[in-house]
Amino acid sequence: MQPTDLRVALFSGNYNYVRDGANQALNKLAGHLLSQGVTLRVYSPTTDTPAFPPVGDLVSVPALPVPGGRAEYKFAWHLPRETRADLEAFRPNLVHVSAPEVLGHRAVSWARDNGIATVASLHTRFETYPAYYGIGFLAPLMIKGLTRFYNRVDQVVTPGESTADILRSWGVTTPIRIWSRGVDHVRFCPSRRDLEWRRSLGIGDDEFAIGFLGRLVLEKGLDIFADVCRILRERDVPHRVLVVGDGPARDWFAERVPEAAFAGFQRGDDLGRAVASMDVLFNPSVTETFGNVTLEAMACAVPVVAARATGAIDLIEEGVNGFLVPPRDCDAYADAIARLVADPALHKAQAAAGHAKAQTYQWDAINQKVIDTYLEVMARRGG
Repeated sequence: MQPTDLRVALFSGNYNYVRDGANQALNKLAGHLLSQGVTLRVYSPTTDTPAFPPVGDLVSVPALPVPGGRAEYKFAWHLPRETRADLEAFRPNLVHVSAPEVLGHRAVSWARDNGIATVASLHTRFETYPAYYGIGFLAPLMIKGLTRFYNRVDQVVTPGESTADILRSWGVTTPIRIWSRGVDHVRFCPSRRDLEWRRSLGIGDDEFAIGFLGRLVLEKGLDIFADVCRILRERDVPHRVLVVGDGPARDWFAERVPEAAFAGFQRGDDLGRAVASMDVLFNPSVTETFGNVTLEAMACAVPVVAARATGAIDLIEEGVNGFLVPPRDCDAYADAIARLVADPALHKAQAAAGHAKAQTYQWDAINQKVIDTYLEVMARRGG
């Protein structure tokens, strides 16, 4: 079988209506699949105001707003008759699901009922979310459901070995392969650093800018970030905070980090400029499976201080291109950042090491591994 023989139905809970790292990766993958002659059709909830144009043919799946103050996201509660009819007309020979939600479960069931190969990709540590919303007791139940989901498909692809190890520890026995992530080295590079842009935000050339990059939601570790900034203020460690992104927790965050300059949501080359203009990226999130923001910072020659958790541990070499810290150890985070503030030579060395490592992450080579995985699954099934 060749790539041109593949007919892939890709299911996503959010393909393009809110921009995030997961759907950026999926759209990059879709572009590569199409460039290699794969026939592709994407199924996802949609809105009238998408964050960006979708790559490939996108079929809208009926959905409702997610409750609990997160109405910007949509929840597809079933695989409706019209979607099933579209699937049958498309005649996929492989179904790829990217989220373990109801739509993903129904898509896997449809594929199994019709003898069609299935691949699931892991993008988010959903089992970590309950702890941020006062319902941590639900995490074991979620893990049980996730384990069942990933054991129902023919193949799982994860962004790194750290997430693969977690799945295996839960009892997932489905074969697992790695689908890493790439980075746009033209957009994310040291030359994008712009001191004049920093000045426009009130950050001086000689001020050390601690960067946050991502959606301003609690599960990104905003509480830890704010506590670490408080400790740095108490220790009189000179710094500013550069926040790149927006989200429902912006006001909550701004109250707790008064030294922050908020650049808002950035995209395209403006995003590359914002990342390169940081002096360190501080990423305390434990919900990442890869950490696109970590790789983007490395590509810009920005050292990273991150939680010792999935994603970061696949990218950061302790003390070489950044620091890994126990996830909720605020004093240790503050120690790591203070070292970089106080030691320009260490900062320069980590910046150079991160930039060098990021050069090995190229999108085309990485996405080709997904096609190879599809073909391997088809061969195992005799397709």
